[in-house]
Amino acid sequence: MSTRLTWLGHGTWLIEAGGTKILLDPFLDEQPTAPCKADQVEADFILVSHGHFDHVADVAPIAKRCGATVVAIYEIATWFAEKHQVANTVGMNLGGGVALPFGHVKMTPAFHSSQLPDGSSGGHASGFVLTIGEERIYFACDTSLFSDMQWIGRGGLTAAVLPIGDLFTMGPQDSVAATQLLKAEHVLPAHYNTWEPIAQDAEAWAERIRRETESRPTVLDPGGSFEL
Repeated sequence: MSTRLTWLGHGTWLIEAGGTKILLDPFLDEQPTAPCKADQVEADFILVSHGHFDHVADVAPIAKRCGATVVAIYEIATWFAEKHQVANTVGMNLGGGVALPFGHVKMTPAFHSSQLPDGSSGGHASGFVLTIGEERIYFACDTSLFSDMQWIGRGGLTAAVLPIGDLFTMGPQDSVAATQLLKAEHVLPAHYNTWEPIAQDAEAWAERIRRETESRPTVLDPGGSFEL
């Protein structure tokens, strides 16, 4: 069973595995680089890393249209259930894991703020490690560099998806250091070039990954896919 990662721009990813569609941080309708709109995607599960608008904007309409299960930290899962009448949610917390039909999801720490659009607390920001068959995929989501990434990488990672935009997350230099800690086979950049303040040269970043780490970089355009 192969797993396909499709970058939908900014921090939004579609993960397809064995007929299951997992959407991460859907922000499409108001995202200038998105290759599609929210009503054009399908999802069985939606992972939400934190509460900022550019990561939760399209969660509720997609979840209700598709009957998808929203997986998020407890505060965010509860907010979607109570404020947006999302029927299916799984609330969890940092360090916890849950078995789902497609595999296993573990919630990892992310060093970032998390406030929901109406001012409610979004709990703690997070990342995710997905175990799907033999593959382990780490989505760092919005975060700074932190040394415990070396522990996330223990046991091996097939791929790591890291932010490189700087300003609101780690930038290219720190993402190279993160790659050195994680030691994933493949590394892909995200959360950049959406707007001018987070514009980056991804090819220059990829060259540094090749030169300074043992990981293999893959740079996608929005709408592009990578198959593990």
